[in-house]
Formats: sequence, structure tokens, C-alpha cells
Amino acid sequence: MDIAEVNNSRATLMVKAYPFALVSFSLLINLLVFGVEPLVIALPSPEVVDALIIAAVLLLGNHSWLMTVTELTRAKHDLAATPEEWEEKGGRPQSIAQEARDALERRHNAHRNTSENSIYFVLLAAVIAVASPVALMAQVWIVGFAVSRLGYTYSYLSAQTGLRGLFMSLSLLCLYGMASYLVVAMFV
Repeated sequence: MDIAEVNNSRATLMVKAYPFALVSFSLLINLLVFGVEPLVIALPSPEVVDALIIAAVLLLGNHSWLMTVTELTRAKHDLAATPEEWEEKGGRPQSIAQEARDALERRHNAHRNTSENSIYFVLLAAVIAVASPVALMAQVWIVGFAVSRLGYTYSYLSAQTGLRGLFMSLSLLCLYGMASYLVVAMFV
């Protein structure tokens, strides 16, 4: 096995182990730091509602940021968003300069990744809210997710790969934290 194969096998192992490590870490945090209460469906506590409001405002700000930088990129490079707009401009998407393609693709990727993760966040946060959770756990995971998404957007748009990976990991840790809490709460 040559060095490239060894590095590739290590990278493959890391990619495969990564989610399991994050799930395990979030589970340990829930058990050792927050504690887990039995699952009891009830109206959300004011602390949990406050966390949901803060997260919603931060995520809306993140969405607005992504939407704005995407449109500014289109304007800067004179890009259209739809086939109809391209027809009105008399151009074609194939005529886009590589620099413009790369800039727009970066913004689209950041937006797509945020949208993908937000779907799971909404589902988990909604269930957490009515599951009578430990308030501190809910606040940390819910607000932590939103703050992590802001960090992810910043690092993605500023081309800071290492920082982007850190914020992606923190976002996932928050999602896994909510999910592992709920699973354990079902059996406590």
C-alpha cells in the first residue's frame, strides 16, 4: 500500500467515524453535564421559548445574509437567476466567467448546506420544545446551532476551510445533542 492509499484509508476512516464521534460526544454532554429528564409532553417553558426565539432571529439573519450576498454576487458579475432573465439579457449561463461561477457556487453551497441542516434543526427543536427538557440543555443546543450556522456562513464565504469545518462540527454536535437527548429521554 502506497502513501496515497494509506492517507486515503485514514481519511475514509475519519469520515466514517466522524458522525459516531459527534453523537457519542453529544450523548456524554447530555448525560454528564445537563442530565436527562423523562420525556413528558407539555407546553414549552419560557426558557425554551426564549431560546427558540433567539435561534429563529439568528437563523433569519443568517438567511438574509446569504440571500443578500448571493444577489450582490449576481449584480457584481451581471448574472441572471432564471432562463427568462438570461433571455432578457441576451446572454447564456454558459458565458459566465469562471470567477463569477465560483463566487456564485460558493454562495449557493453555503445556502444549500444551511437549508439542509435547518430542516433537521426545526424538527428536533420542535420536539425538544414540547418534551419538557432540561432548560439549559435546550438553550445550549438550540442557540448553539444558530450561532454555529452564523460562524459556518462567515467561514464559508471568507474561504476559511478549517474554521468552516469547526462550525459545521458544532452545528452537527447541536443537532446530535438534541437527538440523543430525546432518545435517552424516551427510556429514562
